[in-house]
Amino acid sequence: MAGMPDLFGQMWKEYSWSDSRYLTSDAFVLCMETVTAFLWGPLSWCVALMVTSQHPLRHPLQGLVSLGQIYGDVLYFATSMFDHYYKGITYCRPEAYYFWGYYFFLNFIWIVIPGYFLYDSFAATARAFQAQERESKRQQLNGSVKKSS
Repeated sequence: MAGMPDLFGQMWKEYSWSDSRYLTSDAFVLCMETVTAFLWGPLSWCVALMVTSQHPLRHPLQGLVSLGQIYGDVLYFATSMFDHYYKGITYCRPEAYYFWGYYFFLNFIWIVIPGYFLYDSFAATARAFQAQERESKRQQLNGSVKKSS
């Protein structure tokens, strides 16, 4: 991709200054980006459509996609840190801008935003179960009142 003269090729090449694994056909990066492109990307569009239509399956799918994004990002950071601390391999240029700006910040966004949506989905699911529990208790009380009358 980095050899392509279009905008995405140039962005890929620029980002690779913060993580050279994007230029070396690293197995983890290739697998992770493939899963992102063919699974999390399309599912994210489905979630967006479900949000706009208030579809009842929005929260389970939103939680799944968010958890998948967080998991991928944690593995992304972990594999790089493992190589850095145990193998002595550093994939980022020494300038702080590339590490903190590109490598850390641009990837940390993919923990913060999905983290918010994962929390949102868990909270909505909990509220739905609480409402169901209240309704179930209300029906049981109404049923016992009618029987005693």
